[in-house]
Amino acid sequence: MSQPCNRGADVPVPGKLDSSLKEFWVTNPFRIGSAGHNLSAFERNRMFLNVRGEAFLEVSHLSGADSDGDGRSVVAADFRNCGMLDLIVRQAGGGSLLLYENRLPPKPYLTVSLRGHPSNRQGVGARLTAVVRGQQFVRELFPANGYRSQAPNQVHFGLGNADTVDTLTIRWPSGKVQVLTGVKGNRHIVVDEGKDGPDAIETVVPGKTIQP
Repeated sequence: MSQPCNRGADVPVPGKLDSSLKEFWVTNPFRIGSAGHNLSAFERNRMFLNVRGEAFLEVSHLSGADSDGDGRSVVAADFRNCGMLDLIVRQAGGGSLLLYENRLPPKPYLTVSLRGHPSNRQGVGARLTAVVRGQQFVRELFPANGYRSQAPNQVHFGLGNADTVDTLTIRWPSGKVQVLTGVKGNRHIVVDEGKDGPDAIETVVPGKTIQP
């Protein structure tokens, strides 16, 4: 069966079909529904907005993210380097990739990358705990975390209305526990496992090269 990224495409049969094996070919699977069959190809994507950790609001149509292009994978990442997580969706039909820009009101954030030694260089497997105004947020750095998709090798913290992380604790794969205090938000930082205190933090500036 063909699986074109363009729902209007017709893919011809690549060879002779063996009727004794009941082989068949569909030039465009998105048209099977019109023949009375169902491949679940037209089910719209769904998007839910977290409401203060108490409920979820269905905002699929309102956000424009309710594509019926047979979405297969999604990654949340800051594609504009502004602290706002956007969404990129991989589809089987209706266009191979869709990028949804986050247009919600900006809020303070902190993006963290890691530089490990003796842990692996990118700190994969580390657990980060941020305490912001008494509230605790836990993230783990595992970039390979989706179906046919991979998130950036970064950890993102939304800070609500705070502009500082009171305490940032990093439990490295090596077993080292690193504690940083008073970490200013609204930036992307790199934390070095081999250093302590303020010297462990380097701010990422777009267009400026830093040590990988």
